[in-house]
Amino acid sequence: MQVRRHIYFSGTVQGVGFRYRSTYLAQSRNLTGWVKNLYDNRVEMEVQGEEANIRKFLEDLQGQRFISINDMEMTEIPCVQEKSFKVVY
Repeated sequence: MQVRRHIYFSGTVQGVGFRYRSTYLAQSRNLTGWVKNLYDNRVEMEVQGEEANIRKFLEDLQGQRFISINDMEMTEIPCVQEKSFKVVY
C-alpha cells in the first residue's frame, strides 16, 4: 500500500549532501517525492511509496556520513501522482 509522508528534518542537514543522498536513496527504493532546503536550516521533504521502503529509506538516510538528524517532524498526507524523486529549490 502506498503512503506519503511530509517530513521536516532538523540537525546537521544542510551543506552535507543531504538532498542529493536523499534523491539517490529514494530512487534506489522506488520512492517518489521531493526534497528542499529551508531558510531556517531545516530540510523539508515529501516522500511516497511502500511503508517498508520509506522506513528503510529513513534508516539509510540517518546512517549517511556527515548527516546528523536530530529531529523529524513527520505527518501522513494524501498520495499524489508523480514519477520521480527530485530536489526542488
